Amino acid sequence: MATSPTATESRGAAADAPPEAEGPLFPELVGAAPPSPAGPIEAAELATLATVPTVPLPKVAQTLRFSMRQIEFVFKGRRELGEVFRMRGVIPGGPVITSHPDHVRSLFTAKPEQAPSLTGESPLRPILGPNSVLTAVGPRHMRQRKLLLPPFHGEAIAQYTAMIADAAEREIDRWPVGEPLALAPRMQAITLDVIMAGIFGVEGRPAPGTPEAALRTAVRKTVAASTWPTSQLTELLHVGREEAMGPLKFGLAMLDRPLYAVIRQRRRATDLDARRDILSILLQARTEEGEALDDKELRDELLTLVLAGHETTANSLAWAWERLVRNPEPHAALVEAVRRDEDAEERVEATIVETMRSRPVIPIIGRRVQVPWRLGDHGVEPGTAIAMSILLVHHREDVYPDPFAFRPERFLGRKPGTYEWIPFGGGIRRCLGAALAMAEQRVVLTAMARRLDLLPDRPAPERAMHRNVTMIPARGARVVIAAKHD
Repeated sequence: MATSPTATESRGAAADAPPEAEGPLFPELVGAAPPSPAGPIEAAELATLATVPTVPLPKVAQTLRFSMRQIEFVFKGRRELGEVFRMRGVIPGGPVITSHPDHVRSLFTAKPEQAPSLTGESPLRPILGPNSVLTAVGPRHMRQRKLLLPPFHGEAIAQYTAMIADAAEREIDRWPVGEPLALAPRMQAITLDVIMAGIFGVEGRPAPGTPEAALRTAVRKTVAASTWPTSQLTELLHVGREEAMGPLKFGLAMLDRPLYAVIRQRRRATDLDARRDILSILLQARTEEGEALDDKELRDELLTLVLAGHETTANSLAWAWERLVRNPEPHAALVEAVRRDEDAEERVEATIVETMRSRPVIPIIGRRVQVPWRLGDHGVEPGTAIAMSILLVHHREDVYPDPFAFRPERFLGRKPGTYEWIPFGGGIRRCLGAALAMAEQRVVLTAMARRLDLLPDRPAPERAMHRNVTMIPARGARVVIAAKHD
């Protein structure tokens, strides 16, 4: 789960990695970037540093290319201008785009007042509201984060495992053999069941006619609508806005009606103390000042968890299989490890980590520095938006030799680096749902490897399509099930 995608962010991306073995089995597959000084500086030092080079295209052209073809845009920028460059788009003051781990470290470890998150300015804000842990900044963010921490600790995640396995098995049973099948919507069905259970305490599909059933239907329609070509235009029009307008406002009303109905219904429950779902926990949560969350605050948090939490994980799983079916050696190694139960956990973990390296669902995250900042040989002025391209960080040849190859063995016996592997973001903005997202992927990937013989529906890899703040398989990760096992 991420948010977003959740987006999302880490004081240790390695926290979800397997325990370190005696040493990496393939040391040549992970390297290190040369040092590059970064962080807050005095104005006098800023004057001595080089100005960040700018992409030489009109603002409108840059905005469209970044929105439609972010991968090509950022790789061309780094190739032609270096690892730090500035683009002109809809975000005021830049952004400057960087991909050096030391620069990432400086931003992840910065004081919140020195480098607040850009999610407060993102097109998600009119959707998720200003109270979400994803879109809030400053003291409001820390307040919301503290309230949300209990449902995502290790013991709570462990309780979800059986539920995840049941959801995966139910869904796999429905899949046809011998026909092309898009995995992304099937993965979304699994993760949406898990999220509905974890957040609202609804096991399996909600009963027809209930507010939870109406909410589940509204979420599915909203996610489907986000693939329409007009959705990207809608996203651009909402950058920097506080309130939704036009079709987006109508779509949110469709979500809000059942969501507020669920909240009202749950407030009347007399057994909140016995419930372990997130809504019930949040209804009882209190700040240090004794404040409870009102309905609008609950709505913003729950919508964040539902939308960001299920779709990012689902698409990460879809990418895993899109990569596996086109890379026979790691595919065979995963299936063999799972079916023989020989080092299966480590192989599954390495496959997930490599998938999130090569195909991060959230491709970019950012901060707006409030003081002069150094990025290697360059300096940026206060007020500058600095975007960390997760895509570029994950495809550095010095950090990941042969970066475009899908090589899960990179992470056999090795933890991913905190500032070199950042699909969940970092620092105080790390995705709260990272542990749940990893648990879901472990269970679902294992179940599919054990039960299914999968083939690609065509040899060519699927290109990435940008949807809102995410990067998803353009054709939904289409495969063919050659055989199914009990």
